[in-house]
Amino acid sequence: MPSNSGNFSAIPVVDFSRWRSGTAETRAVFAEEVREICHHVGFMLLTGTGLDWRLVGDVFGYSERFFALPDREKGLIDKRNSRHFRGWESVGTELTNNRPDIREQIDLWSEHVPLSPGVEPKYLRLLGPNQWLPERVMPGFHGTMDRWFRELGGLADDLMEVLSAGLGLEPGHFDRRFGDKRMSLTKIIHYPPTPDGEFGVNAHHDAGFLTILAPGKTLGLQVQNATGDWIPVPIVPESFVINLGEMLQGMSGNYFIATPHRVVTREERYSVGYFHGPSLDTTLEPVPLRPELVAAVDASPRHQTAGYMALKEETESGVADMASRHKPAVYGEQLWNYFSRSYPQNVARHYG
Repeated sequence: MPSNSGNFSAIPVVDFSRWRSGTAETRAVFAEEVREICHHVGFMLLTGTGLDWRLVGDVFGYSERFFALPDREKGLIDKRNSRHFRGWESVGTELTNNRPDIREQIDLWSEHVPLSPGVEPKYLRLLGPNQWLPERVMPGFHGTMDRWFRELGGLADDLMEVLSAGLGLEPGHFDRRFGDKRMSLTKIIHYPPTPDGEFGVNAHHDAGFLTILAPGKTLGLQVQNATGDWIPVPIVPESFVINLGEMLQGMSGNYFIATPHRVVTREERYSVGYFHGPSLDTTLEPVPLRPELVAAVDASPRHQTAGYMALKEETESGVADMASRHKPAVYGEQLWNYFSRSYPQNVARHYG
């Protein structure tokens, strides 16, 4: 791939067993390859994870059962009733760049003891419990999702270690930066067929660090390359789609950048995403990069000018969707910006 091109025409497929069972030498080669993919593309399909795929099947089974429920039962965990912004939302509730996404979903976050509604900084208000359906409605769902968080979190930690090695950092660098009160997200998503001129989810960057997506059986995810072409992501059996978010972009000094993506589907689609996140007070101070990696950023206008999702106020004033120059200081600030932009009515309902 030409240096700093970003003009990919396919999503790379990576076999993670090369890292899990490799020697020190083969791991180093693997980490370099992943680093290059994340620098140029920002997306990959990951096979050979060793994850029990029966767990993935169980989660999709619960997803299909939940979204088949009548709205009155889904509404038992209506997100509007959670001041921590967790639970179910109907089609069109979430906004991306002030445009509704044609999907419904359940948002589950890492659970923590809630603080007072007026706590400062505001992002600490995001700490709290999830909403769960009564066991009689979805027996076993809570326990299955607890296991999902543990196992996907472990896989994400391993991937962060690969990225750390690829950047030439000390082992455990990101693990130490992430702290012990982590805030990760799982989105369980149902897309109805996308109406003409709209999107299941509009073009965006992911706000966090690292995303692991179980894409289901239906095509629809598209990734934008550097020339503006939208590249479809294929369905590869027993693989996850991996992509990087804006926080890793900032922490890597723009060596890694978040790649725009969207969903449009002509048939019903289910997917489940896991978004790996650190403690809310984790600072986004850039990691030390090797000179040749700094030079790669300096030589690439695409990397130098990579922006962030626009704040709500910026969008309203005409800033392009992913062209914000605002860089949050900590992860929690980024999440609060995300909720303020994507769920303004929920924020106003609970916090004025």
